[in-house]
Amino acid sequence: MKRRDWIQTSAGALGGAVLTGCATVSAQQPAQTPFPLQVPVVPIAESTQVFPIHRIYCIGRNYAAHAREMGSDPTREPPFFFQKPNDAIQYAALGETIDHPYPSLTKNYHYEVELVAALKSGGRDIPASKALEHVFGYALGLDMTRRDLQRFMGDQKKPWEIGKSFDFSAPMGPIHRVEKTGHFTQGKISLAVNGVVKQNADLSFMIWSVAEQIAKLSEAFELKAGDLIFSGAPENVGPVVRGDVMLCKIQGLPDLSVRVV
Repeated sequence: MKRRDWIQTSAGALGGAVLTGCATVSAQQPAQTPFPLQVPVVPIAESTQVFPIHRIYCIGRNYAAHAREMGSDPTREPPFFFQKPNDAIQYAALGETIDHPYPSLTKNYHYEVELVAALKSGGRDIPASKALEHVFGYALGLDMTRRDLQRFMGDQKKPWEIGKSFDFSAPMGPIHRVEKTGHFTQGKISLAVNGVVKQNADLSFMIWSVAEQIAKLSEAFELKAGDLIFSGAPENVGPVVRGDVMLCKIQGLPDLSVRVV
């Protein structure tokens, strides 16, 4: 299904609370708004439930070889993060090849295959030793990037949000409960374009583990249930054009297949 097929009205469909400034209004007494607030969701594997998305965090240059190909020194650089809007998600159902629109303004559109961690709870200053207790499950995802726009803005010392945070920039599969998958500290991760393997690494090559990412993020943000963390891409990122099919794999998760249209 397409991304917007997996959007539900917040207070009604999800039975949650509506935040109004610093106050919280109960769903039983919903606040009056001039339009319905919508919350993107992703299906939970082997369940009729869906996972409501609060924020999408992404870590940059979390594999040493990828850091080097992007001109960085992985032995010196602390982790850094950026965000995508929560409705950047494009859901890819199991066993399907979804059509992914080639975005506007770019002539150099790149793939980045990543492990996605989904949080069931959060907080501030979470120690790494406790961080995995907050993980609900895992998914396979893509951090799609308008590389030319990212580099152009970076060269001007300006924010490169336009290169990362656009519609459909985060294709992903369903979320698999951690009770089913366990935590991912190792395992093959790869991406092929039209049958040719482009990215091929192991999750153990991550500089910062999922637990460490959660800990570091919680120093800067109050993490919450519904947060997604895209945990970084291996080396050999590269371009795709219309007609290309990307097949993404992580050992222990079902494949993700995406066609650029």
